[in-house]
Amino acid sequence: MKNMLSGLDADKFDRTIDGKQTALYTLRNENGMEVAVTNYGAKIVSIVVPDKAGNPTDVVLGHDSIEGYLASEEAYFGAVCGRYGNRIAKGAFTLDGVVYDKLAINNGPNSLHGGIKGFNAVVWDVLRHTDSLIRLAYTSADSEEGFPGKLEVEVEYALTPANELKITYQAVTDKPTVLNLTNHSYFNLSGAGDPSVADHILTIHAESYLPTDETAIPYGPADSVEGTPMDFREPYPVGRRIDEPFTQLVWARGYDHTYILNKEGKPGELELASTCISPKTGIVMDTYTTQPGVQLYTGNWMTGNMRGKGNQRYPARAALCLETQHFPDSPNKPDYPSTVLRPGETYCEATSYVFGTC
Repeated sequence: MKNMLSGLDADKFDRTIDGKQTALYTLRNENGMEVAVTNYGAKIVSIVVPDKAGNPTDVVLGHDSIEGYLASEEAYFGAVCGRYGNRIAKGAFTLDGVVYDKLAINNGPNSLHGGIKGFNAVVWDVLRHTDSLIRLAYTSADSEEGFPGKLEVEVEYALTPANELKITYQAVTDKPTVLNLTNHSYFNLSGAGDPSVADHILTIHAESYLPTDETAIPYGPADSVEGTPMDFREPYPVGRRIDEPFTQLVWARGYDHTYILNKEGKPGELELASTCISPKTGIVMDTYTTQPGVQLYTGNWMTGNMRGKGNQRYPARAALCLETQHFPDSPNKPDYPSTVLRPGETYCEATSYVFGTC
């Protein structure tokens, strides 16, 4: 393997877990952009992009080895989350009159990101790997983590000459089930290991968001962002209002909310969801998605105790996540866009992170 811009050692990702081999895979383009992915959890390990001075900068948090991920306080660094990204209230839902109430309770009273051993903690099969893409697959057994149906999932990461990392998800099932896939990369556009994203300038194309209770489950109806610290319709520093005595921010220790995106195109079209800029590096990240929402999470629960890549510590709010997805607890909220997948249907969603400088 060529010397990696990230400085990662691929040998540290060579391990056997659950009888399957893990490894590190690299994507590159001609603009000095490099993406590293491991098939353990289909995790994005690094995204290296040139800053405004041309210096290669790794903009996602993570670990230097598989052992680091196995021991991490942050189980979701860079991972594909499923079957259900985000939360399902009290680990239960009803589908076609059947009650499914055996989901793991792993986040307060709720089920989070697919349970104890979600898609973030399994070894995916590598179907194809080239210099510009990797396609991975995982088959989730019927009743795995309490979800119905045998589910066959594929995710593809493709790096384009336009400095775009496009993530495409597809899935089919043999029984009616619920599905909400997302990628949980933790971004710091000033470089992984920079202590704060408070200075990042963020725009989110959303007029409303979903307020939640103290356990991060939405009440139901959306609220307008207008006149609140949730408003990112115009570019605004992430940290400027994060500590205001606004109940939603107090309960979550910062931002951890789903924004309902302004959708103007046809279903299935990629549309601009957000723009984030680091004043330090000048790196700009535009997020496009086919999904109806994006969860803004500001790393509120990171402790700084563990060490990540390059022996860096990751304190609270040292990253932000822009998790494109359907809405939390949709299986229990019939007014939300449906997350039901049935036999004969194909789940298909996509998200692109496009990088540049200003």
